[in-house]
Amino acid sequence: MTRLVAIKSLHTLAWAFFAGSTLAVPISAAFGRYDLALGFAGAVLVEILILFFNGWRCPLTAVAARYTEDRRPNFDIYLPEWLARHNKGVFGTLFGLGLLFTLVRWVGWLS
Repeated sequence: MTRLVAIKSLHTLAWAFFAGSTLAVPISAAFGRYDLALGFAGAVLVEILILFFNGWRCPLTAVAARYTEDRRPNFDIYLPEWLARHNKGVFGTLFGLGLLFTLVRWVGWLS
């Protein structure tokens, strides 16, 4: 396995974990498991901090860049190019809406 394939695979696994955590926030809240929703939200917030302190780029992107001249949005991850390009917008919106849904459920406005 080449280094780039290994990095892309690791990056894709990390993305799947955080994307799954993003989706798990409102799902957990829908089942009344606010403890789980908080844990998943905490994991996503850690990811957001990592991205923030790295110029809004995943640290694995810089590592992958050492092994290819390709700079398409998905050069460093196994995602469709359109999703890699819009990943932060799509999942940022889903995370924000998931947090809002969780808050509304938690305070009892939506039963």
